[in-house]
Amino acid sequence: MTENAELERLAAGFRAFSAETAVEAPAYAALATAVAGDRDVLGFVAGLPAGKRHPTLFFAALRFLGGVPADGAELRDRVAADADRLRRTVLARATQTNEPARCAALLVALGLIDGPLALVEVGASAGLCLYPDRYGYEYDGRPVGPPGRVRLRCTTSGSVPVPRTLPRIAARIGVDLNPLDVTDPDDLAWLRALVWPGPVEAERVQRLDAAAAIAAREPPRLLTGDLLDRLPDALALVPAGATPVVLHTAVLPYVPADRRAAFVDRVRGLPVRWVAQEAPGMVPGTGEVGPGGWGRSFVLSLDGRPLAQTAHHGGRIDWLD
Repeated sequence: MTENAELERLAAGFRAFSAETAVEAPAYAALATAVAGDRDVLGFVAGLPAGKRHPTLFFAALRFLGGVPADGAELRDRVAADADRLRRTVLARATQTNEPARCAALLVALGLIDGPLALVEVGASAGLCLYPDRYGYEYDGRPVGPPGRVRLRCTTSGSVPVPRTLPRIAARIGVDLNPLDVTDPDDLAWLRALVWPGPVEAERVQRLDAAAAIAAREPPRLLTGDLLDRLPDALALVPAGATPVVLHTAVLPYVPADRRAAFVDRVRGLPVRWVAQEAPGMVPGTGEVGPGGWGRSFVLSLDGRPLAQTAHHGGRIDWLD
């Protein structure tokens, strides 16, 4: 691919990200549009390894180092003045958004599985989605679970089988290339930097901090490594009598296509239940892959069967009747 073609491909990705974030993160939408028209900044991004060029990672690194740029001009100046430190941060970190609100959809799928459950999350980040039984919920105002600092509110449409009780979780096991530790100040700061700036930012950060406090009190078992390589090790930790549930949310677009296909084949051949909340098409049979491998909604699936469309960062479930 020629240099001009690569820069245009990157520009198209930033324009798509601008459209995706227009409502939830208007500041990022404006910055993404500015980057798409700036050859110097695009050149910096093009100089990063192929797996490190996504707008989410780029903007999170900028925010981690010095806050959200006020506009495209400030972003351009910061990239020029602090290129080495920015590059080191991007190379050392990864997009590991750990949004507990996604558990409102996961809980519905888990409610369809006989327990007790042993959760094995691949792409677990800090493991905050391994605690669906520790959070409280409201589905269209109907409470489920205990009161507490983590209260996940969700609107629904269609015949969502909202569970009456929370599942019994016998084990919380995660696999990640670089697991994050919520008791490490830098790791927690990175998780906060991954939250998009905008009208729901304060709510998301409060929820993140409250969920992190739960994980700090009751740490999950996190394994370092690739989801394919470490999945057998994770499943070996499942206690006798528990139903193993392999789950993941917003992970597969970051996995190379050949490894993604191998992972899907592996899970389908195992005696486990499989809960996924991913962009359309990432799990075969859940729709068409959108631009950049994403889409405007996720698809919640159980054992490869699509159940619902859900909001990226929680808060909505549209059941597929």
